[in-house]
Amino acid sequence: MSATVAPERQVEEWTPALDADGLRNVLERFKAWKPLDVERIFDDLDTAIGNQPPPVATTVALVERLRSHLKHLSDIAVADDRYPPTEEMLRLVELGRPLREERTPVDHQKAVGLARRLAFVTSDLVEELIEAHYIKGAE
Repeated sequence: MSATVAPERQVEEWTPALDADGLRNVLERFKAWKPLDVERIFDDLDTAIGNQPPPVATTVALVERLRSHLKHLSDIAVADDRYPPTEEMLRLVELGRPLREERTPVDHQKAVGLARRLAFVTSDLVEELIEAHYIKGAE
């Protein structure tokens, strides 16, 4: 009986996908990552579009939080090519872009108006993402 020996296969040497700086960057992003807090989003939406206008002292901070929520939700909507966003998601992301970039007015009433416009777009987007199972609703 003779034994047959398979020819040696040439295998390319493995190289890491990221260098040390790239890995540090990924680590820093993981450390800075904060999970999506849907309950906080709904609290801020309620503050912005509830029965009472937000207090003068907290309106600027509310606008900034709403901008942050809208940015985070917009990123979620378009993040994965395997699950493309719906037409409505894309519409809301595009509608939210100029609102996120708009300067916060000094006048309280105008700042409340901006907060409410941000809140309506954010509310529609969060509901769309929940309905499409991109995120979980508040528990």
